[in-house]
Amino acid sequence: MAPLLATRRRRVVPWAIGIIAVLAAGACVGWAAAFVLTPATEVLDSTPFTYVEVVDGEVGSSISLSAVAAWAPAPVGSNIATGTVTTVDIEAGQEVTAGSILYTVNLRPVVIAQGSVPSFESLSQGSSGADVSQLQTLLTTLGFYSSKADGSFSGATQRAVIAWQKSLGVKADGVVQAGDIIYVPSLPTRISLDATKVKRGAVLGGGEDVVLGLPPTPTFTVPVTSTQAGLISIGGRVEITGPEGQTWQGFIAEQLPSTTDDSVTLTLTGAEGKPICGDDCKSVPVSDQALLRAQVITVENVKGLTVPSAALFSKADGTLAVTDEDGVEHSVTVTTSARGISVIQGAAQGTHVRVPAK
Repeated sequence: MAPLLATRRRRVVPWAIGIIAVLAAGACVGWAAAFVLTPATEVLDSTPFTYVEVVDGEVGSSISLSAVAAWAPAPVGSNIATGTVTTVDIEAGQEVTAGSILYTVNLRPVVIAQGSVPSFESLSQGSSGADVSQLQTLLTTLGFYSSKADGSFSGATQRAVIAWQKSLGVKADGVVQAGDIIYVPSLPTRISLDATKVKRGAVLGGGEDVVLGLPPTPTFTVPVTSTQAGLISIGGRVEITGPEGQTWQGFIAEQLPSTTDDSVTLTLTGAEGKPICGDDCKSVPVSDQALLRAQVITVENVKGLTVPSAALFSKADGTLAVTDEDGVEHSVTVTTSARGISVIQGAAQGTHVRVPAK
């Protein structure tokens, strides 16, 4: 009996294994069919969201940088006096008028006057020419001469010179030395002296360019990296804080890439060609470049209804929309965007719009 049961078991096992294999295969086919043939869940429905309220706000963007203010002085007058500089009587950037004392050489004052002809010789009674006419104009301005500036060094001119010399505290001999006056194209004007040449104890030999005229306004530039320059547009606005806390406004005129490194220089101009520093340019130091705080506006501030920019999506027709908490789409237009926030029109204040969760 036992051998018969063993024989039957050997016959049953292969048959059972076959049934199990068929069932397993069927299960696999069913799983595959279910996985492949079942429609995928909608992406929007499977993505977690949060909801943000549409609120009033203000959107803008700027970069905090440093502006460089620098004067560009140009030579306008030369020294003729020879000897040792004994005093320096003006400060850099000071406004001077006809007769202002610039410095002294061997204790003799050197004054400034307006004229197109540089001083080149001593003038005394009997001299004549355009340089004498310039001298007479100076003496008239100072109140020492009332006759016509005819270019002839007459007795009246000599008396005026003597009176002028007495006011300066120098020998009143009626002779104007070549080094006594430096003529510049126009007065009044703001000037500086070349501090490397005119300083106490310096020795002057005559012929040095020492008087530097200043333009009406310093130049304003902002150094940036090429990456920052890519965010900045020509015509963009720059807010500058002056040395005394003033608020100035400039506009980007051009971008000048460096030929040696990755930097770019922004040159600025004032509104309608006016000076950036207005009537406060005198506060900008003349002796060196001034570093001033600056805000380069990359996106002007705009007020309105705001949403996170991530709430916006593009529709099939290319327009933008937001979806509210009920799944309703609202077509919107974007006024401006900056730092992940957009000012929009088309969705009511207080609407809760869908934003993909991070």
